[in-house]
Amino acid sequence: MNLEQLIAVSGLSGIYRMAANRSNGLIIEDVQSGKRRFASSRKHQFTPLESISIFTDDGDSMELKKVFRNMKQQQEDNPPPAASAKSEELHEYFDEVLPTYDRDRVFNGDIKKVIKWFNYLDEAGLLNDSAESEEEEE
Repeated sequence: MNLEQLIAVSGLSGIYRMAANRSNGLIIEDVQSGKRRFASSRKHQFTPLESISIFTDDGDSMELKKVFRNMKQQQEDNPPPAASAKSEELHEYFDEVLPTYDRDRVFNGDIKKVIKWFNYLDEAGLLNDSAESEEEEE
């Protein structure tokens, strides 16, 4: 699972791949459709998925890549709920995926966003890496 070139762009739904860097923004490519467009740095903020982590109880955090890996491993037995599900259902699901997440610092919106991103990347086939590449990363 390679999240290096993938970014979330504020104000735009979905996940994008950075195609080119400009002095006043980025040229981004939609992961699903492949359409490219310019996103101005004056209007948007860019967050690499690789830099996102989820707070845990021990004061540390867990990388988004590992959370996605846990979600993928449990997908058949424990499919992710709809992002519009009730907050209790979202927290129950996230408790099974990442039992040590910090319930005070991880909000409903955060869980919804992780679920949306996971579904988006799974539909695009970007979460289907082999076990060998996962072992190399560790």
